[in-house]
Amino acid sequence: MPNSRREFMRTALATGSIVAIHGAHANAASNANPSTSEDHVEVKITRHNDPYDIVVIGSGTAGTIAAIQAGRLGMRTLLVEKNGMPGGTTIVAAVNFPGLFHAWGHQVIAGIGWELVTNTVEACGETLPDFTSAPERHWQQQVRVNRAIYASVACEALHWAGVEVLFHSMPAAVKESDNGFEVTLCTKSGLQQIHARSIIDASGDANAVSMAGYPVNELETKQPGTLILTLDGYDFDALNKPQLQLAFQQALEDGELLQVDQTFVRNNVVHFLGQRGDNCTHITNIDGRTSAGRSVAEMHTRMSLLRVFRFLRRQPGLENFEITFMAPECGIRETVTIQGEATITHQDYVEGRLWDDAICYSFYPIDLHYAAGGGIDTRPLTPGTFPSVPRGALVPKGSKRLLVAGRALSSDREANSALRVQASCMAYGQAAAVLAEQAVMNDCSVMDTELDKVHTVLREHNAIVPDMDGPPMA
Repeated sequence: MPNSRREFMRTALATGSIVAIHGAHANAASNANPSTSEDHVEVKITRHNDPYDIVVIGSGTAGTIAAIQAGRLGMRTLLVEKNGMPGGTTIVAAVNFPGLFHAWGHQVIAGIGWELVTNTVEACGETLPDFTSAPERHWQQQVRVNRAIYASVACEALHWAGVEVLFHSMPAAVKESDNGFEVTLCTKSGLQQIHARSIIDASGDANAVSMAGYPVNELETKQPGTLILTLDGYDFDALNKPQLQLAFQQALEDGELLQVDQTFVRNNVVHFLGQRGDNCTHITNIDGRTSAGRSVAEMHTRMSLLRVFRFLRRQPGLENFEITFMAPECGIRETVTIQGEATITHQDYVEGRLWDDAICYSFYPIDLHYAAGGGIDTRPLTPGTFPSVPRGALVPKGSKRLLVAGRALSSDREANSALRVQASCMAYGQAAAVLAEQAVMNDCSVMDTELDKVHTVLREHNAIVPDMDGPPMA
């Protein structure tokens, strides 16, 4: 892509010639209605014969943000996504309560992820949680977003950033060359070849990293997944809860229900009903990294759901029990992590290590769901702790212009249980895009990019960069 387009995009965004909406904090676009613009609804045709500056694999929590940032920096960007919409865990797995953006009364993650979240909240006429002080429970500062509107806000932002989007596609092969990567994509019309100067692997499973020949760390046991549901058709307060528990146990003994069904409702069918589904299921023994493993999980999960559904419909007070929503796919918490230029350990995280090459913050309690299902090991951080994330954790060891954004960043298992959450992944996505852009523009490796410049660009796009002189200001 010619440098003139890059410079035009930089200048336009800086001067306001192209409007970039920055959440509830800006009204720059209030007089424009992009949805009525003929240019806005024009479908872009992806030109596979030209090289891309940056190819982002996966349009999930991290990848969507990475692609928007790359596009806004004037990079010729291709976003490849296996599903038919952006959002990943937030939308397709329906975990539509991203967090945490704040720690101890301070905002620690902002930028493009925060922009999309606040734009969605504002568009729906909703309100944000109170972030002025630490909550009793961490989830009280997660932000509920309307799934349909968040996905649509993301699509609009991708369009205005000039990102070329290829849905219903996955990488089939990645081969590193002297000047970038040759990527084979599997599309509905067959295999297509493209060239990328840099790749951001936001697949969640380091698929592109593995295809390029770089090693990953895979655990023998993994945290369970979750199928998000919404339940209705009953008066929870009127249910005979002890009798329901006894009936469930009898169904297990009789073989009507299986042990995996007990695990599915997290060992407590009453709690499952009390929460009306939501984030209250566990799916164990998932190999979420492979298509075969994911397929087994999706099949077995829905068969568990059907057995539980049939059982509940026969119980007093649940004759009209119904499932009004089911996520299109199971949410996966854990697969692999890369072997990076730096690795974040549990001690680094809980002590709030400020890395010399920090590119963003992360904030969440240690949050390990038991591999056997049924419970969670949650360990809140010590007040005043602000964990940071180094550049090297996003870079596979020995690679030049290959980055990871999302839960597969280089970290040990306990640290990763906190690092994997959505707000943090949004921050990695934005940082990865800036690192890739700097590497492409300066014809250098990601690890040789000038951090001062990276930090400057991130701040220009409203991201929060860790301050070597102390914790973030309120």
